Amino acid sequence: MKINQTILKEFILVGFSVYPHVQTFLFVVFFGLYLLTLTGNLAIMGLTWVDRSLHTPMYLFLSALSFSETCYTLTIIPRMLTDLLAKNRSISVIGCSLQMCFFLGLGGTNCVILTVMGYDRFLAICNPLRYPLLMTNMVCGQLVASAWAVGFFISVIETALIFRRSFCSPNLVKHFFCHMRAVVRLSCLDSDLTEFIVTLISVSGLMGTFLLIILTYVFILSTVLRILSAEGKQKAFSTCASHLTVVIVHFGFASIVYLKPEASGGDDTLIAVPYTVITPFLSPLIFSLRNKDMKNAFRKKVIRLFSNNLLKVTFNDRPLGY
Repeated sequence: MKINQTILKEFILVGFSVYPHVQTFLFVVFFGLYLLTLTGNLAIMGLTWVDRSLHTPMYLFLSALSFSETCYTLTIIPRMLTDLLAKNRSISVIGCSLQMCFFLGLGGTNCVILTVMGYDRFLAICNPLRYPLLMTNMVCGQLVASAWAVGFFISVIETALIFRRSFCSPNLVKHFFCHMRAVVRLSCLDSDLTEFIVTLISVSGLMGTFLLIILTYVFILSTVLRILSAEGKQKAFSTCASHLTVVIVHFGFASIVYLKPEASGGDDTLIAVPYTVITPFLSPLIFSLRNKDMKNAFRKKVIRLFSNNLLKVTFNDRPLGY
């Protein structure tokens, strides 16, 4: 138990201040990745919105994932970029709790949406005749809403468990955001039990959604192997390739963060970078580059935009009285 220490009202995010000579370089790299991440996610959402050929459950779920990941990066990266250049890295306890709640909630939402996308592929491949009846627009909306509800339900429980107690000095959070492990260790009381409970909840949610995805792909694989034509097998695998790649990247990096043994603050900071910065960057890149429909929709919109501008220029250049 920590005694004779001041009750805290704010924290200081140590972040990358332990690497002072590379902070400017890190700012340039992270800012560039953040811009590309925003561009990719906004492009996916925009194309899904304007192109009617993409108004299908698969792309509606992809658009929902892009929106969730955009909110996820907004929760962490802008503050991280500011702290890389600022001397004052303080954050109020309330601000810290809100950041943690949204980080955990949106991270959980991403996991559930990826699980729902796997379920959508399962229905499309294993029950193609009933798929239009089972996966309607209303069902899509309900599944996405459920993903947000589940993600933030778990997040509120974890955040409440951590912030129901007071915190004592030193007020140094050895991370670049309010990560639950780094914050819970500043509790005035013994934090081992609380840390174990919140870690158990996170790991259970992470592994539960991952196992559900694996289960859907077991059924998908068994169905694909029964397809006689090679073309049919290739088409079935191509519809799942992007999703499966993102699942491996997302849950792979997440498992490193939550399943690793206890380490120093500096190690925690570096280990969290792939999950908070690299994964959101790779997700829209994988879905856009490996998806033929998305590339065709983008190409079609670019050609249409170029053609419209060319017609305007041609019309404006005509002499008067033409």
